[in-house]
Amino acid sequence: MITFAAMAARAPMGAGSASRLHHRIRPQRIRNTTLDDELDPVAYYERRYNIAIEDERPHRRRRKPAPGHQAEVNALAEPTPLEAGLPMTYAPSRFERPWLEGALRGFFDRELIADVLGMVKGGKEACVYRCVSAGPIAEPLVAAKVYRPRQFRNLRNDSAYLEGRAPLTLSGKPLTERDQREMRAIAGRTRFGETLRHTSWLMYEFTAMQTLYAAGADVPQPHAAEANAILMAFVGDDRSAAPTLNSVRLGPREAEALFERVLQNIEIMLEHGMIHGDLSAYNILYWQGALQIIDLPQVTLLETNRRSHAILARDVQRICDYFARQGVDCDAETITDVFWRRYGQDEAWAASDFDLTRLAGG
Repeated sequence: MITFAAMAARAPMGAGSASRLHHRIRPQRIRNTTLDDELDPVAYYERRYNIAIEDERPHRRRRKPAPGHQAEVNALAEPTPLEAGLPMTYAPSRFERPWLEGALRGFFDRELIADVLGMVKGGKEACVYRCVSAGPIAEPLVAAKVYRPRQFRNLRNDSAYLEGRAPLTLSGKPLTERDQREMRAIAGRTRFGETLRHTSWLMYEFTAMQTLYAAGADVPQPHAAEANAILMAFVGDDRSAAPTLNSVRLGPREAEALFERVLQNIEIMLEHGMIHGDLSAYNILYWQGALQIIDLPQVTLLETNRRSHAILARDVQRICDYFARQGVDCDAETITDVFWRRYGQDEAWAASDFDLTRLAGG
């Protein structure tokens, strides 16, 4: 390695070259900041001598705002009721409020509800709230079913119900093969994909209610849906909500009539290619001698789900279990066979021996 000294020894250096080299390596002095460098002399003296100088320079007089100007500014800065928080008579808990307001805000914005009076049913999958209706809804009360975040839901295995169901968007339209980004997200279980799955789960309930209500089935009238909530007719009055059928003791004559009505509802579902999937006395409301079937997000498609026969048989068995305790003579296996011969597919395709114990509610 050739050093700088060796290079200097090999090459004779003239006076001009030496002067330029010396000038090149000479350290430069750092010049102190002077008053001439400062744009503000007061700031210079304060920093230079570490003192505070009261600024006696004249200030420009500010023009007073025009009358009413400040009031307009204050009015614009004041949050609207929806920005400050939804107007709710019900007082949610600290952790409940954020997701409840987020779920219901769309209904308030669309002027479908005017107030939330209270919670009528709490669950690990969803909660139902009694609300004051507004706008085009004629009934004074409506029910808002608000889904909890997926991580708090109690569905142990919803994949069995999803077989044969194309994912639905918030508009109720199914995704197709052209929606490759969405399909990949669902298959990959990404955060976006889980959001799509959640939306589809909710929209299957809403669209099933729309179809069944129009067909004359005993389900609450659906009014609207948002990303995390469904607005429907409220079953009950301003003092209480309708109880579930499992808590009601029926007389023999009423039990016979209501049992026949439940079978008619099962048949209406089958006529439209649906099986409830979790039908029992716990998912039927009883009010003033009439029934309303609820909780349909897991609705199973008759023609595309290989478990459809087993799921139908389980629904019928649970209904028969309840009504048998009310004195109704019913044979679940015979009823299922009649329904299946009328509406079902080939037994070889839709096997009847699926293990349903791992399904939600199984």
